[in-house]
Amino acid sequence: MKQPQGKLTAFAVTAALFSVAAQAGTYPDYGYAPPASYTGAKFVLSQSYPTTPPSGQLPAFFKQLPAKRDNNFETWRAYMDAVKNYCLEGNVDVNWDVQKNKVRPWYHMPWQHYGPLGREGIHGLTKEAQIQVKQLAATQTASGQTYAVGIYNDIGAYTIGKVWKDPQNPDPTYTSQPNSFANGTVVCKALFADIDRSTVPFLVNPVLWQGYITETFTSAKRQVKEVALVQMDIAVRDTRMSDTGWIFGTFQYNGAKTGKAGWDNLVPVGIMWGNDPTEVGNEFTNPTPTITRINKALQQTAINTNTKELPPTHLGWNGRLNGPVDNPNSSCESCHMTAESPQKAIMNPLFQKIPPAAGSPYWMEWFRNIPAGHPFTPGTQSTDFSLQMSGGLVNFYQWKCDMGGIYENGINACSKIANMQLKMMKSGNAAPQPMQRVIRDPSLEQLLE
Repeated sequence: MKQPQGKLTAFAVTAALFSVAAQAGTYPDYGYAPPASYTGAKFVLSQSYPTTPPSGQLPAFFKQLPAKRDNNFETWRAYMDAVKNYCLEGNVDVNWDVQKNKVRPWYHMPWQHYGPLGREGIHGLTKEAQIQVKQLAATQTASGQTYAVGIYNDIGAYTIGKVWKDPQNPDPTYTSQPNSFANGTVVCKALFADIDRSTVPFLVNPVLWQGYITETFTSAKRQVKEVALVQMDIAVRDTRMSDTGWIFGTFQYNGAKTGKAGWDNLVPVGIMWGNDPTEVGNEFTNPTPTITRINKALQQTAINTNTKELPPTHLGWNGRLNGPVDNPNSSCESCHMTAESPQKAIMNPLFQKIPPAAGSPYWMEWFRNIPAGHPFTPGTQSTDFSLQMSGGLVNFYQWKCDMGGIYENGINACSKIANMQLKMMKSGNAAPQPMQRVIRDPSLEQLLE
Protein backbone atom coordinates (compact mmCIF):
# COMPACT_ATOMS: atom_id res chain seq x y z
CA MET A 1 0.00 0.00 0.00
CA LYS A 2 1.15 3.51 -0.73
CA GLN A 3 1.59 5.38 2.54
CA PRO A 4 0.72 9.06 3.11
CA GLN A 5 3.69 11.34 3.64
CA GLY A 6 4.95 11.06 7.20
CA LYS A 7 3.05 7.86 8.01
CA LEU A 8 6.05 5.57 8.32
CA THR A 9 7.84 7.98 10.63
CA ALA A 10 4.79 8.20 12.88
CA PHE A 11 4.53 4.42 12.89
CA ALA A 12 8.14 4.05 13.95
CA VAL A 13 7.75 6.56 16.78
CA THR A 14 4.53 4.93 17.91
CA ALA A 15 6.07 1.48 17.83
CA ALA A 16 8.94 2.65 20.02
CA LEU A 17 6.50 4.18 22.47
CA PHE A 18 4.42 1.03 22.65
CA SER A 19 7.38 -1.28 23.07
CA VAL A 20 8.19 0.60 26.28
CA ALA A 21 4.61 1.09 27.42
CA ALA A 22 3.61 -2.52 26.95
CA GLN A 23 6.26 -3.64 29.41
CA ALA A 24 4.65 -1.40 32.02
CA GLY A 25 1.16 -2.54 31.13
CA THR A 26 0.24 0.88 29.74
CA TYR A 27 -0.53 2.36 26.33
CA PRO A 28 0.84 5.33 24.36
CA ASP A 29 -0.81 8.67 24.92
CA TYR A 30 -0.80 9.74 21.27
CA GLY A 31 0.76 9.06 17.90
CA TYR A 32 1.41 12.62 16.68
CA ALA A 33 3.48 14.81 18.99
CA PRO A 34 3.04 18.55 18.42
CA PRO A 35 6.11 20.50 17.25
CA ALA A 36 8.62 21.99 19.65
CA SER A 37 7.11 25.43 19.01
CA TYR A 38 4.00 24.28 20.88
CA THR A 39 4.56 24.90 24.60
CA GLY A 40 1.12 24.18 26.04
CA ALA A 41 -0.22 21.12 27.85
CA LYS A 42 -0.13 17.75 26.11
CA PHE A 43 -2.67 14.95 26.09
CA VAL A 44 -2.33 12.16 28.66
CA LEU A 45 -4.27 8.94 28.16
CA SER A 46 -6.49 8.16 31.14
CA GLN A 47 -5.83 4.44 31.44
CA SER A 48 -5.93 3.44 35.11
CA TYR A 49 -8.89 1.22 34.35
CA PRO A 50 -10.75 -0.20 37.38
CA THR A 51 -9.71 -3.78 38.13
CA THR A 52 -12.93 -4.57 40.01
CA PRO A 53 -16.48 -3.69 38.96
CA PRO A 54 -17.46 -0.26 40.31
CA SER A 55 -19.70 -0.84 43.32
CA GLY A 56 -21.50 2.50 43.46
CA GLN A 57 -25.00 3.31 42.29
CA LEU A 58 -25.94 3.78 38.66
CA PRO A 59 -25.66 7.35 37.36
CA ALA A 60 -28.39 9.50 38.91
CA PHE A 61 -29.91 10.35 35.53
CA PHE A 62 -31.04 6.71 35.20
CA LYS A 63 -33.99 7.70 37.39
CA GLN A 64 -35.07 10.21 34.74
CA LEU A 65 -35.66 7.68 31.97
CA PRO A 66 -39.18 8.45 30.69
CA ALA A 67 -41.81 5.90 31.65
CA LYS A 68 -43.37 6.43 28.20
CA ARG A 69 -40.66 6.14 25.55
CA ASP A 70 -42.26 7.86 22.59
CA ASN A 71 -41.09 10.12 19.77
CA ASN A 72 -42.09 13.33 21.54
CA PHE A 73 -38.72 14.89 22.32
CA GLU A 74 -40.06 16.93 25.21
CA THR A 75 -40.62 13.61 26.99
CA TRP A 76 -36.86 13.12 26.80
CA ARG A 77 -35.54 16.65 27.34
CA ALA A 78 -34.90 16.37 31.08
CA TYR A 79 -33.15 13.03 30.60
CA MET A 80 -30.90 14.39 27.85
CA ASP A 81 -30.04 17.48 29.86
CA ALA A 82 -29.10 15.28 32.81
CA VAL A 83 -26.83 13.06 30.67
CA LYS A 84 -25.16 16.13 29.18
CA ASN A 85 -24.50 17.51 32.65
CA TYR A 86 -23.12 14.11 33.72
CA CYS A 87 -20.65 14.23 30.81
CA LEU A 88 -19.58 17.83 31.32
CA GLU A 89 -19.53 18.09 35.11
CA GLY A 90 -15.94 18.46 36.25
CA ASN A 91 -14.56 18.04 32.71
CA VAL A 92 -15.12 21.55 31.39
CA ASP A 93 -13.28 22.96 34.41
CA VAL A 94 -10.15 20.96 33.52
CA ASN A 95 -10.47 21.44 29.74
CA TRP A 96 -11.29 17.74 29.32
CA ASP A 97 -8.07 16.63 31.00
CA VAL A 98 -10.42 14.01 32.36
CA GLN A 99 -8.12 12.23 34.82
CA LYS A 100 -8.09 15.50 36.77
CA ASN A 101 -11.89 15.52 37.11
CA LYS A 102 -12.70 15.97 40.82
CA VAL A 103 -16.33 14.83 40.45
CA ARG A 104 -16.01 11.40 38.83
CA PRO A 105 -13.30 9.47 36.96
CA TRP A 106 -13.29 9.19 33.16
CA TYR A 107 -11.13 7.08 30.86
CA HIS A 108 -9.99 6.84 27.23
CA MET A 109 -9.91 3.87 24.89
CA PRO A 110 -6.36 2.65 24.10
CA TRP A 111 -4.93 2.12 20.64
CA GLN A 112 -6.47 5.17 19.03
CA HIS A 113 -2.97 6.59 18.50
CA TYR A 114 -1.89 4.45 15.55
CA GLY A 115 -1.98 5.26 11.84
CA PRO A 116 -2.61 8.40 9.77
CA LEU A 117 -5.96 9.05 11.49
CA GLY A 118 -4.47 8.58 14.96
CA ARG A 119 -4.50 10.64 18.12
CA GLU A 120 -2.72 13.96 18.16
CA GLY A 121 -0.83 15.10 21.22
CA ILE A 122 -2.64 18.25 22.38
CA HIS A 123 -6.18 17.06 23.13
CA GLY A 124 -6.05 13.44 21.97
CA LEU A 125 -8.19 14.14 18.90
CA THR A 126 -8.54 11.51 16.19
CA LYS A 127 -9.50 12.20 12.59
CA GLU A 128 -13.13 11.34 11.91
CA ALA A 129 -14.57 12.42 8.57
CA GLN A 130 -14.68 15.02 5.85
CA ILE A 131 -17.32 17.72 6.11
CA GLN A 132 -18.98 18.08 2.73
CA VAL A 133 -19.96 21.41 1.17
CA LYS A 134 -23.31 22.61 2.60
CA GLN A 135 -23.45 19.73 5.06
CA LEU A 136 -23.57 22.11 8.04
CA ALA A 137 -25.35 25.10 6.50
CA ALA A 138 -26.59 26.41 3.17
CA THR A 139 -23.96 29.17 3.40
CA GLN A 140 -21.07 26.70 3.87
CA THR A 141 -19.21 26.91 0.56
CA ALA A 142 -16.08 24.87 1.35
CA SER A 143 -15.44 21.45 2.80
CA GLY A 144 -13.76 20.79 6.14
CA GLN A 145 -12.78 18.01 8.50
CA THR A 146 -13.85 16.60 11.85
CA TYR A 147 -11.76 15.52 14.86
CA ALA A 148 -13.04 13.94 18.07
CA VAL A 149 -12.17 12.54 21.50
CA GLY A 150 -14.29 10.06 23.44
CA ILE A 151 -14.39 9.19 27.15
CA TYR A 152 -15.92 6.35 29.22
CA ASN A 153 -17.15 6.38 32.79
CA ASP A 154 -15.74 3.95 35.35
CA ILE A 155 -18.40 1.30 34.62
CA GLY A 156 -17.43 1.20 30.95
CA ALA A 157 -13.73 1.53 31.75
CA TYR A 158 -13.84 -1.66 33.80
CA THR A 159 -14.78 -3.57 30.63
CA ILE A 160 -12.08 -1.75 28.63
CA GLY A 161 -9.57 -2.89 31.22
CA LYS A 162 -10.75 -6.48 30.93
CA VAL A 163 -10.38 -6.50 27.13
CA TRP A 164 -6.94 -4.85 27.25
CA LYS A 165 -5.61 -6.41 30.45
CA ASP A 166 -2.84 -8.16 28.51
CA PRO A 167 -1.36 -5.48 26.21
CA GLN A 168 -0.12 -8.13 23.77
CA ASN A 169 -3.32 -10.21 23.71
CA PRO A 170 -6.52 -8.15 23.82
CA ASP A 171 -9.63 -10.24 24.45
CA PRO A 172 -12.93 -9.01 22.95
CA THR A 173 -14.93 -11.86 24.50
CA TYR A 174 -15.61 -9.44 27.36
CA THR A 175 -17.83 -7.36 25.04
CA SER A 176 -19.44 -10.24 23.15
CA GLN A 177 -22.39 -12.41 24.14
CA PRO A 178 -23.06 -13.55 26.75
CA ASN A 179 -21.00 -10.53 27.86
CA SER A 180 -21.30 -6.83 27.04
CA PHE A 181 -20.54 -3.45 28.53
CA ALA A 182 -22.19 -3.37 31.95
CA ASN A 183 -25.44 -1.59 32.68
CA GLY A 184 -24.62 2.04 33.51
CA THR A 185 -21.78 2.44 31.01
CA VAL A 186 -21.72 6.00 29.68
CA VAL A 187 -19.75 7.21 26.67
CA CYS A 188 -19.35 10.90 25.79
CA LYS A 189 -17.65 12.13 22.63
CA ALA A 190 -16.81 15.74 21.79
CA LEU A 191 -16.45 16.53 18.07
CA PHE A 192 -14.66 19.54 16.61
CA ALA A 193 -14.76 21.05 13.14
CA ASP A 194 -11.89 22.48 11.11
CA ILE A 195 -14.04 24.70 8.91
CA ASP A 196 -14.44 28.30 7.81
CA ARG A 197 -16.61 29.30 10.76
CA SER A 198 -17.82 32.48 9.08
CA THR A 199 -19.88 30.33 6.69
CA VAL A 200 -21.60 28.34 9.46
CA PRO A 201 -23.97 30.59 11.42
CA PHE A 202 -24.36 28.32 14.45
CA LEU A 203 -20.59 28.35 15.07
CA VAL A 204 -20.71 31.96 16.22
CA ASN A 205 -19.17 32.45 19.71
CA PRO A 206 -17.24 29.20 19.34
CA VAL A 207 -15.56 26.95 21.87
CA LEU A 208 -12.08 26.59 20.38
CA TRP A 209 -9.43 23.98 21.02
CA GLN A 210 -5.98 23.67 19.53
CA GLY A 211 -5.15 20.43 17.80
CA TYR A 212 -2.16 19.07 15.91
CA ILE A 213 -4.18 18.15 12.84
CA THR A 214 -3.71 17.83 9.10
CA GLU A 215 -3.66 21.07 7.15
CA THR A 216 -6.63 19.90 5.06
CA PHE A 217 -8.64 16.71 5.00
CA THR A 218 -6.57 15.23 2.15
CA SER A 219 -3.20 16.37 3.45
CA ALA A 220 -0.83 14.26 5.54
CA LYS A 221 1.10 17.30 6.78
CA ARG A 222 0.09 18.44 10.25
CA GLN A 223 0.10 21.78 11.98
CA VAL A 224 -1.32 23.29 15.17
CA LYS A 225 -4.74 24.71 14.27
CA GLU A 226 -7.86 25.90 16.02
CA VAL A 227 -10.92 23.68 15.80
CA ALA A 228 -14.45 24.55 16.93
CA LEU A 229 -16.78 22.44 19.06
CA VAL A 230 -19.59 21.37 16.72
CA GLN A 231 -21.24 18.33 18.35
CA MET A 232 -21.29 16.07 21.38
CA ASP A 233 -22.53 12.47 21.29
CA ILE A 234 -23.67 10.33 24.20
CA ALA A 235 -24.23 6.58 24.53
CA VAL A 236 -25.76 4.92 27.58
CA ARG A 237 -25.89 1.17 28.25
CA ASP A 238 -29.32 0.58 29.73
CA THR A 239 -30.71 -2.94 30.05
CA ARG A 240 -34.25 -1.55 30.21
CA MET A 241 -34.07 -0.86 26.46
CA SER A 242 -35.00 -4.34 25.25
CA ASP A 243 -34.34 -3.93 21.51
CA THR A 244 -30.70 -2.82 21.57
CA GLY A 245 -29.74 -2.25 25.20
CA TRP A 246 -28.34 1.18 24.30
CA ILE A 247 -29.55 4.78 24.17
CA PHE A 248 -27.76 7.21 21.83
CA GLY A 249 -28.13 10.97 21.78
CA THR A 250 -26.46 13.92 20.13
CA PHE A 251 -26.09 17.66 20.75
CA GLN A 252 -25.31 20.41 18.25
CA TYR A 253 -23.43 23.60 19.05
CA ASN A 254 -25.42 26.81 18.68
CA GLY A 255 -23.41 29.85 19.74
CA ALA A 256 -26.49 32.06 19.53
CA LYS A 257 -28.06 30.28 22.51
CA THR A 258 -26.19 32.21 25.20
CA GLY A 259 -24.44 34.84 23.08
CA LYS A 260 -21.04 33.83 24.42
CA ALA A 261 -18.66 30.92 24.00
CA GLY A 262 -19.35 27.93 26.22
CA TRP A 263 -20.36 24.29 26.44
CA ASP A 264 -23.81 25.47 27.53
CA ASN A 265 -24.40 26.21 23.83
CA LEU A 266 -24.76 22.49 23.12
CA VAL A 267 -28.44 22.01 22.30
CA PRO A 268 -30.10 18.61 21.89
CA VAL A 269 -30.68 17.26 18.39
CA GLY A 270 -32.43 14.15 19.61
CA ILE A 271 -32.23 10.70 21.10
CA MET A 272 -32.72 7.13 19.82
CA TRP A 273 -32.99 3.67 21.32
CA GLY A 274 -33.60 1.59 18.19
CA ASN A 275 -33.40 1.69 14.39
CA ASP A 276 -37.13 1.50 13.53
CA PRO A 277 -36.55 -1.57 11.35
CA THR A 278 -40.04 -1.53 9.80
CA GLU A 279 -39.76 2.01 8.42
CA VAL A 280 -38.32 1.77 4.89
CA GLY A 281 -39.09 5.16 3.33
CA ASN A 282 -36.52 7.67 2.14
CA GLU A 283 -38.43 10.94 1.82
CA PHE A 284 -36.95 12.58 4.93
CA THR A 285 -33.26 12.08 4.04
CA ASN A 286 -31.80 15.59 3.81
CA PRO A 287 -28.00 15.78 3.25
CA THR A 288 -27.83 19.57 2.59
CA PRO A 289 -30.29 21.02 5.07
CA THR A 290 -32.09 24.32 5.00
CA ILE A 291 -34.63 22.97 7.51
CA THR A 292 -34.67 19.98 9.87
CA ARG A 293 -36.98 17.38 8.32
CA ILE A 294 -38.61 15.35 11.08
CA ASN A 295 -40.13 11.94 10.34
CA LYS A 296 -42.96 11.53 12.83
CA ALA A 297 -43.49 7.92 11.77
CA LEU A 298 -40.33 6.87 13.59
CA GLN A 299 -41.10 5.37 16.98
CA GLN A 300 -37.56 4.79 18.31
CA THR A 301 -36.15 8.25 17.56
CA ALA A 302 -37.21 11.54 19.14
CA ILE A 303 -36.00 14.76 17.46
CA ASN A 304 -36.00 18.24 18.98
CA THR A 305 -38.66 20.30 17.15
CA ASN A 306 -37.69 23.64 18.71
CA THR A 307 -36.41 25.54 15.66
CA LYS A 308 -35.43 28.55 17.79
CA GLU A 309 -33.03 26.31 19.68
CA LEU A 310 -31.84 23.78 17.08
CA PRO A 311 -30.34 25.15 13.84
CA PRO A 312 -31.32 23.36 10.60
CA THR A 313 -29.59 19.97 10.48
CA HIS A 314 -29.68 16.93 8.20
CA LEU A 315 -30.27 14.12 10.76
CA GLY A 316 -29.70 10.51 9.64
CA TRP A 317 -31.32 8.23 7.08
CA ASN A 318 -34.99 9.09 6.67
CA GLY A 319 -34.98 11.20 9.81
CA ARG A 320 -33.27 8.80 12.22
CA LEU A 321 -30.86 10.39 14.64
CA ASN A 322 -27.44 11.55 13.51
CA GLY A 323 -25.42 14.66 14.25
CA PRO A 324 -24.41 17.50 11.92
CA VAL A 325 -20.98 16.04 11.07
CA ASP A 326 -22.33 12.48 10.71
CA ASN A 327 -23.46 10.52 7.66
CA PRO A 328 -26.98 11.58 6.54
CA ASN A 329 -27.57 8.06 5.21
CA SER A 330 -26.89 6.30 8.51
CA SER A 331 -27.92 6.62 12.15
CA CYS A 332 -26.13 6.61 15.49
CA GLU A 333 -27.14 3.03 16.29
CA SER A 334 -26.89 1.76 12.71
CA CYS A 335 -23.28 2.85 12.52
CA HIS A 336 -22.21 1.70 15.97
CA MET A 337 -23.85 -1.71 15.86
CA THR A 338 -21.39 -2.79 13.13
CA ALA A 339 -18.58 -2.71 15.71
CA GLU A 340 -17.07 -6.20 15.91
CA SER A 341 -13.83 -8.16 15.92
CA PRO A 342 -12.52 -9.09 13.45
CA GLN A 343 -14.07 -6.10 11.70
CA LYS A 344 -15.78 -7.65 8.69
CA ALA A 345 -18.85 -5.41 8.48
CA ILE A 346 -18.89 -2.24 6.46
CA MET A 347 -20.38 0.65 8.39
CA ASN A 348 -23.01 1.72 5.86
CA PRO A 349 -24.63 -0.03 2.88
CA LEU A 350 -23.45 2.79 0.60
CA PHE A 351 -19.81 1.92 1.28
CA GLN A 352 -19.55 -0.61 -1.55
CA LYS A 353 -19.23 -0.51 -5.33
CA ILE A 354 -22.87 -1.40 -6.04
CA PRO A 355 -24.92 -0.29 -3.05
CA PRO A 356 -28.43 -1.62 -2.50
CA ALA A 357 -31.51 0.52 -2.99
CA ALA A 358 -32.48 2.54 0.06
CA GLY A 359 -35.12 0.65 2.01
CA SER A 360 -34.49 -2.69 0.28
CA PRO A 361 -34.12 -5.83 2.44
CA TYR A 362 -30.32 -5.78 2.07
CA TRP A 363 -30.20 -2.07 2.95
CA MET A 364 -32.29 -2.74 6.04
CA GLU A 365 -29.65 -5.14 7.36
CA TRP A 366 -28.02 -1.92 8.64
CA PHE A 367 -31.22 -0.80 10.29
CA ARG A 368 -32.04 -3.87 12.32
CA ASN A 369 -32.23 -3.83 16.08
CA ILE A 370 -29.26 -5.88 17.31
CA PRO A 371 -29.07 -6.52 21.07
CA ALA A 372 -26.04 -5.49 23.10
CA GLY A 373 -23.16 -7.95 22.81
CA HIS A 374 -24.42 -9.49 19.55
CA PRO A 375 -22.18 -9.05 16.49
CA PHE A 376 -23.37 -7.62 13.19
CA THR A 377 -21.60 -10.40 11.26
CA PRO A 378 -22.11 -14.04 12.30
CA GLY A 379 -18.89 -15.68 13.42
CA THR A 380 -17.31 -12.49 14.77
CA GLN A 381 -17.24 -11.12 18.30
CA SER A 382 -19.20 -8.02 19.15
CA THR A 383 -17.44 -5.00 20.60
CA ASP A 384 -20.88 -3.94 21.83
CA PHE A 385 -21.57 -0.79 19.81
CA SER A 386 -18.05 0.55 20.49
CA LEU A 387 -16.34 1.59 17.27
CA GLN A 388 -13.41 2.85 19.34
CA MET A 389 -12.96 -0.67 20.71
CA SER A 390 -13.20 -2.37 17.32
CA GLY A 391 -10.97 0.26 15.74
CA GLY A 392 -8.40 -0.09 18.49
CA LEU A 393 -8.27 -3.85 18.00
CA VAL A 394 -7.79 -3.40 14.26
CA ASN A 395 -5.03 -0.85 14.88
CA PHE A 396 -3.31 -3.25 17.28
CA TYR A 397 -3.20 -6.11 14.78
CA GLN A 398 -2.19 -3.76 11.98
CA TRP A 399 0.69 -2.57 14.16
CA LYS A 400 1.81 -6.14 14.76
CA CYS A 401 1.72 -6.77 11.05
CA ASP A 402 3.59 -3.55 10.24
CA MET A 403 6.25 -4.44 12.78
CA GLY A 404 7.19 -7.48 10.73
CA GLY A 405 4.36 -9.95 11.18
CA ILE A 406 4.98 -10.79 14.83
CA TYR A 407 3.67 -14.24 15.61
CA GLU A 408 1.01 -14.70 18.23
CA ASN A 409 -0.03 -18.21 19.29
CA GLY A 410 1.72 -19.54 16.21
CA ILE A 411 -0.29 -17.36 13.80
CA ASN A 412 1.25 -14.56 11.80
CA ALA A 413 -0.42 -11.24 12.66
CA CYS A 414 -0.61 -10.35 8.98
CA SER A 415 -2.90 -13.30 8.41
CA LYS A 416 -5.29 -11.83 10.97
CA ILE A 417 -5.31 -8.59 9.03
CA ALA A 418 -6.00 -10.42 5.78
CA ASN A 419 -9.14 -11.87 7.33
CA MET A 420 -10.61 -8.45 8.12
CA GLN A 421 -12.96 -7.75 5.27
CA LEU A 422 -13.90 -4.13 5.90
CA LYS A 423 -14.43 -2.61 2.48
CA MET A 424 -14.93 1.03 1.66
CA MET A 425 -15.96 2.73 -1.55
CA LYS A 426 -13.35 4.62 -3.52
CA SER A 427 -14.15 7.84 -5.30
CA GLY A 428 -15.17 7.17 -8.89
CA ASN A 429 -15.91 3.71 -10.25
CA ALA A 430 -12.92 1.81 -8.90
CA ALA A 431 -13.57 -1.52 -7.24
CA PRO A 432 -13.67 -1.53 -3.44
CA GLN A 433 -10.46 -2.48 -1.70
CA PRO A 434 -9.98 -4.34 1.57
CA MET A 435 -9.26 -1.94 4.40
CA GLN A 436 -8.14 -2.51 7.95
CA ARG A 437 -9.54 0.54 9.73
CA VAL A 438 -12.93 1.28 11.17
CA ILE A 439 -13.75 4.56 9.50
CA ARG A 440 -16.91 6.60 9.34
CA ASP A 441 -16.74 8.00 5.83
CA PRO A 442 -15.68 6.38 2.52
CA SER A 443 -13.62 9.42 1.60
CA LEU A 444 -11.19 8.44 4.37
CA GLU A 445 -10.05 5.46 2.30
CA GLN A 446 -7.72 7.53 0.17
CA LEU A 447 -5.91 8.66 3.32
CA LEU A 448 -5.07 5.08 4.23
CA GLU A 449 -3.53 4.04 0.91
